[in-house]
Amino acid sequence: MENRPVAARPFAPTALMLGNVVTGCAVLAPAGMLAELSEGLGVSIRTAGLLITFGAIVLCVGSPVTAWLTSRIERRRLLAATLAVLAATNIASAFAPDFASLLGLRLLMLAIGVIFTPQAAGTAAMIVPESKRGSTIAYVFLGWSLAAAVGLPMIALIAHRYGWRAAYGGIGALGAVSFMLLTWRLPGGLFAAPVRLRTWLDLARNRLVVLLLLITTLYMSGQFVIFTFMGPLLARLTGSSADAVGLVFAIYGAFGFIGVAIATRIVDGWGAYRTSLLSISMVLAGIAGWALTAGRFLSMAVSVAVWGLGFASSNSMQQVRLVAAAPPLASASVSLNTSVLYIGQAIGSAIGGILYAGDFLYGAGYAGTAFLVLALISVLVTRPRAA
Repeated sequence: MENRPVAARPFAPTALMLGNVVTGCAVLAPAGMLAELSEGLGVSIRTAGLLITFGAIVLCVGSPVTAWLTSRIERRRLLAATLAVLAATNIASAFAPDFASLLGLRLLMLAIGVIFTPQAAGTAAMIVPESKRGSTIAYVFLGWSLAAAVGLPMIALIAHRYGWRAAYGGIGALGAVSFMLLTWRLPGGLFAAPVRLRTWLDLARNRLVVLLLLITTLYMSGQFVIFTFMGPLLARLTGSSADAVGLVFAIYGAFGFIGVAIATRIVDGWGAYRTSLLSISMVLAGIAGWALTAGRFLSMAVSVAVWGLGFASSNSMQQVRLVAAAPPLASASVSLNTSVLYIGQAIGSAIGGILYAGDFLYGAGYAGTAFLVLALISVLVTRPRAA
């Protein structure tokens, strides 16, 4: 594995970060336009939500498989090809004639798109000195915060004003720009350590890695019980307009951006454990606030802001902690984290769908809170001796 300083290629981490913006927008897009997809495709909101549930299943299976199949491919070539597929399939989605076609395109897109985030984190670790690894990985993951802070509200706005097809076209165009920037700025000749069967066995024997993967599963499950149906829930619980729902998505993303920016600044001094503990505590506080204030728009929006402060930074800290837990196995461990992240999305969105279809609208907040309590307990179990 070759290490190159960022100075050799300015904006290389930014190219990786922008790729995560595209990936995040592609993954999150249906959550911002469920009502428009439901109306435009003639399906129920719960059925439209299956774009997230089934997509998450593909992502969780695909992450370790693609990490194994692609481990010997040069990183710039691999990541650029992934972005090209994301751009092409999102543009094709804009022309999907029915729900089945859109679902098929989404599953194809995510089966390839799952490569980007874990491999971008592993690549970021290659191109900076070890002392900057934590902050650089957090910066690269900032792309997901931007996807939620700017991308998701824009997707909701475009879908409401111009239709869901225009939203998919916009994601495809952004993917094309990201492809060109990454091809231009990311150094060539970067190879990760090959992933073999022994790699997975070594990870399975690493107690800290297993606990970190459990934490990811729990806190993502808790968040997606609510997040998948956040727009429809706000509309039914508070009578919110489409613009008000878009505002809450913007609050969520903006505070996510603030949270990960703070985490990026403090992680090298605080350490990943303390920063992770703070982040997941914020998510728990926000989701508990949602549950306790359900039905009051302003209070729920404030709770979403608190939740937002922790959602992206907690993801970043999981990446940092996994890289530190087993540096030679970082590519595989981060891909597994991505896999269980989407397992959590699938579990949470499935539970959320059942609760929404059964009109248990207030129960979603309490179900999410229960998952986050378990996640926080699990974080405390991983406390380093010196922390």
